[in-house]
Amino acid sequence: MSPPEVSVIVPARDEAAALPGLLAEIHAALAGARIEIIVVDDGSTDGTGGVLDGLAAGMPALRVVAHDRPAGQSAAVRSGLAVARAALIVTIDGDGQNDPADIPRLLAALAAGGPRLGLVAGERRTRRTSSAKRLASRLANGIRRGLLGDGSRDTGCGLKALRAPVFRALPYFDGWHRFLPALVLAEGYEIRTLPVADRPRNGGRSKTGILDRAAVTALDLLGVWWLVRRRRRRPIATLRHGPDDGGERR
Repeated sequence: MSPPEVSVIVPARDEAAALPGLLAEIHAALAGARIEIIVVDDGSTDGTGGVLDGLAAGMPALRVVAHDRPAGQSAAVRSGLAVARAALIVTIDGDGQNDPADIPRLLAALAAGGPRLGLVAGERRTRRTSSAKRLASRLANGIRRGLLGDGSRDTGCGLKALRAPVFRALPYFDGWHRFLPALVLAEGYEIRTLPVADRPRNGGRSKTGILDRAAVTALDLLGVWWLVRRRRRRPIATLRHGPDDGGERR
C-alpha cells in the first residue's frame, strides 16, 4: 500500500459532538488524495473515545491516538506528528471552527512555494468568538509580531500546512503550536499566510480562558524570543549524490 500524501492531525479534547461532521468534511475536502487523518484524543471525558471507535470501523483513513490524561494542544499535535507517515502535514482544530474546505488552498500554496517554503498558515479574518477574546487576541498577536518579527497576524489559528521534515526539526515546548511561524523562520525556511474561515463552535466548549492563556503565553514569548535570537538559521541542504528516499535532509 502506498504511503499517504497528506497527514491531517486533529487535536481533540471533549469534541464528541464536532468530530463526526468534521472528519466527513476533511474526507470531502481531500477527495482523490491519499490521506490519513490522525485524531489525538487528549484525555477526553465526554465519550470522544467511543465516538472515534465507532467512526474508525467505517473510515480506513482514520488513526486514533489517545492520551491517558489531558496534556494540551501542543502535546496532542506532537503526538500526532510522531506517528504521521506523509511528507505533508496539516493541523486543524477538533472543534469544527476551522473549515476543511480551506485545506486544499494551503497545500497548493505549499507545493507552489518550493522547498524553501516550510509553512503555510491560516489567518482568520473574522473571529467567531467573544469581543473580549478578540481584543485579547489582537493585543497578544501585536506584541508577539513586534517582538519576534514573524509577520503573522494570527498564530493561534489551528489550520496550518507544513513539510514534515521542517515540522520535526522544530524545538518542542508546551505552547509550541502558537509560535510555529517564528520557529519555522528561525530554521531558515520561509512562511506564507492565507485568509481562512472561522466558524461557530459545533458543540463542546473552549478549553482556555483569557487570563490563564495570557500568563502562560507571556512566558513562552520571552523564551521564543531568546531562542530565535540565539539560533543560527541553518542552510537548507540538498543531497546531490547517493540514494535518496525523497525526504529533505538537514
